[in-house]
Amino acid sequence: MKWGIGRFFRTIQAKLIIIYVLLILIAMQLIGVYFVSSMKHSLTNNFTKDLQTTAELMSIYAGQTLKGEEMLENERTLEELNTYVHSFFNMNGVEIQVIDATGKVLTTSVQSNMEIVGRKNTETVVNRALQGIRDNQQVIIDEDNVRKQVLAKPVFSNDKNNKIVGALYIVASMKELYATIEGINRIFVSGMAIALGLTAVLGIILAHTITQPIKEITKQATKVAEGNFAGQVPVLGTDEIGQLSEAFNYMTRRLQEALNANEEEKEKLASILTNMSDGVVSTDENGKVILVNRRACKMLDVDTEGAEGRNIADLLRVPMSQVEQLVSGQLNWILISPVEGEGHAQEESDTVLRVSFTPVHRRGEGMTGSIVVLQDVTEQEKLEQSRREFVANVSHELRTPLTTIKSYVEALDDGALEEPQLAERFVGVIRDESERMIRLVTDLLHLSRLDSKQATLRKQPTDIVEMLEDVVDRFSFQFRNRGIVAKVEAEDGIGNVVIDRDQIDQLLDNLVSNAVKYTPDGGEVTLSASLSETKQMVHLTVKDTGMGIPKKDLERIFERFYRVDKARSRNMGGTGLGLSIAREIVRAHGGDIRIESEWNVGTQVTFSLPMTFEGSEASE
Repeated sequence: MKWGIGRFFRTIQAKLIIIYVLLILIAMQLIGVYFVSSMKHSLTNNFTKDLQTTAELMSIYAGQTLKGEEMLENERTLEELNTYVHSFFNMNGVEIQVIDATGKVLTTSVQSNMEIVGRKNTETVVNRALQGIRDNQQVIIDEDNVRKQVLAKPVFSNDKNNKIVGALYIVASMKELYATIEGINRIFVSGMAIALGLTAVLGIILAHTITQPIKEITKQATKVAEGNFAGQVPVLGTDEIGQLSEAFNYMTRRLQEALNANEEEKEKLASILTNMSDGVVSTDENGKVILVNRRACKMLDVDTEGAEGRNIADLLRVPMSQVEQLVSGQLNWILISPVEGEGHAQEESDTVLRVSFTPVHRRGEGMTGSIVVLQDVTEQEKLEQSRREFVANVSHELRTPLTTIKSYVEALDDGALEEPQLAERFVGVIRDESERMIRLVTDLLHLSRLDSKQATLRKQPTDIVEMLEDVVDRFSFQFRNRGIVAKVEAEDGIGNVVIDRDQIDQLLDNLVSNAVKYTPDGGEVTLSASLSETKQMVHLTVKDTGMGIPKKDLERIFERFYRVDKARSRNMGGTGLGLSIAREIVRAHGGDIRIESEWNVGTQVTFSLPMTFEGSEASE
């Protein structure tokens, strides 16, 4: 209960009521003090003036009566004076004493106080009056605690001598005067209490009209703080509170619009971070991870809960010194690879990530964190490595025959031309190396056209079985010389297929040539054709019983200039581009190629082409 009362007195409504009542109370107190003081002063002055007037009149009469001693000894004169005093002044609580020049009381207006007649009045004011001092007035409090005003006035003879013949001594009770003042005070206090009561009621009403809209604004502000923007503050007028209500409603609408826009931006940002191909990690000023997107977790092989709160150097598995260099701008980016270990697959160890840091600055606070961007550059690195290897291989493949040609030319120049047999052999070597370079350049140009999609496919209906038999016929001489058995196998139902016959012939020649080269004498080479289960693809296979390809080389067999046995392949006249060209030809037709091999058992190369039957578009 006490807490509730204390809380009420801390409200604006209570403060307004108290201030309003105090203002009225202070104003009425000031008015009351001034009014009561003025009224008391006025009543006291009037009371004193009345006594002064009475004393003046009495002094004139008493002066005529007290002219001589013979008159004082006359009893008739004293009775007249006594009668005059009683008849002249009959106010309640007022006593008038007529005193002769010796200070003896001649008469008194109070009948019950007649025993003092004939006695001497020794009051100080009387003595002062007998001495001729006119201003003899004072206020006393008697033994009954009654306030009285005492006045003593000298009496003159009113003749040419104008001597002092006595004095008037007046004692007037001020009880009725102060009773009147107290009554007025009571009336004033009662009126003030009634006024304060009415003021309190009016203050409550006034405070309610002021605080009720404020309460409504406070209630709505609490709802807005909790995220509820549905309500509106009622506008009850055009005064300042009404303007405040309108401003609050406007602020609520603008805040809701701003929050909606902010939420939309957050959703967009979250969607971008979630679906972007790069990994993004946000850190605070201490390097602790505060935000990580799904792509970054996948790149680093961690979950979101396991990443947040960790140090960025620990998360990236890099030294802290490198992180500091990246943050300070000494390094623009670094390349990292996820460490192979428990929970990491073998292929993940080949992943290469490019890590770049961007410091986040806040005005007046300096750096408040960093944005770390992770880019998977594995393919770029592989392409860059392939480019470097390609340039190195081309340089090597061209340098070898050029070196040979240069050596033989120098030998001829040095005198070998004088020996016909030796010169003829040297010229033959130069011719063979030149043809080898021509084949290499031709294959490179062909491969370049296939890569750049510049090679136009001249498709036409082609009998698959006939095409395979033609390939066998072209290599029949080599087959007979090596004792190799060549077979053609075709599934029933394979008819004409729309393909680029020249390109496929080149592909088959390349595959059959490799089969003949690496198959020992007396081996077997089989060319087969079959349809897929959906009848949408035709599978062409070249199978041999040669030396085979080791498993470690199968993944790289289609790379350019890659040879399983480099010395033997080069001696056989190969450029190392045949299978690369074969793959590009198959891809240009919309198919795929694969190779299966077992060491010292044989190799099987199968490529698939889409079935485009006769009646379809014949050229591209």
